[in-house]
Amino acid sequence: MSGPLRVGVLASGSGTNLQAILDHVHGFEARVVGVASDKVDAFALERARTAAVATSVFPRDAFPDRAARDAAIADWLEAQGVELVVLAGYMAILDARFIARFRDKIINVHPSLLPAFPGIAAVQQAIDYGVKLVGVTVHFVDEGVDTGAIILQRALDLPSATDASAVLAALRPLEHALLPEAIRLIASGRVHRDAANPRRVVVDDT
Repeated sequence: MSGPLRVGVLASGSGTNLQAILDHVHGFEARVVGVASDKVDAFALERARTAAVATSVFPRDAFPDRAARDAAIADWLEAQGVELVVLAGYMAILDARFIARFRDKIINVHPSLLPAFPGIAAVQQAIDYGVKLVGVTVHFVDEGVDTGAIILQRALDLPSATDASAVLAALRPLEHALLPEAIRLIASGRVHRDAANPRRVVVDDT
C-alpha cells in the first residue's frame, strides 16, 4: 500500500497512549485506521471515535476461547488494511496464530527496561527489586511475554522510588514519546533487524 503507514491499535483502558499516537503521528507518517478493544467501556474507543477512526469491540465472553477472539480481531484488522498493529495498554496476551499473521508487524510499550521485569506489575517488580533506574521499552511482539526484540528504550533515575503509582505517572510521558516515535521510525523504513543478530534491532540515523 502507498501513503502513510496504516496502523491498527489494540487498547483495553483509557487510551492515553492511543491519544499520543493520534496527536503526534496520525495524519502524518502514519494513519490510525482502526482501534479495537476487549472492553466495551474502554475510553480508548471514545478517543478513536472523536478522531473519526473505525472501532470494534471483542469482549472475552463473546467468544468460546482466546483463539477464536484473536482470529476475529485479526480478521477485522486485515479488513481495515492494517500494516502495523500497536498494543497501547492492551491487557491480553495474543495467541501464536495472531502473531504469525502479523509477524514482525506488532509492537508493544512496556513500563520497564526489558528484559528486566516482564509481564504484569512490572513497576512493582522493579521497586521490590530495589532498582535505581526505571524506564520504558517499545518492542516487537513475539510468542513470549515481553520477549520480543527491543526497538527503543528510555530510562529515568528514580533511586528512592517506593510508590508504583507515582512511578507509573512519571513513566507515562516517556511512553507517550517513545511509542509514536517508534511508529514514525517504522513508517519511514528506518527500523530493521541486524542480519548477524536478528534479536538486535537497528534504527537508522538517516
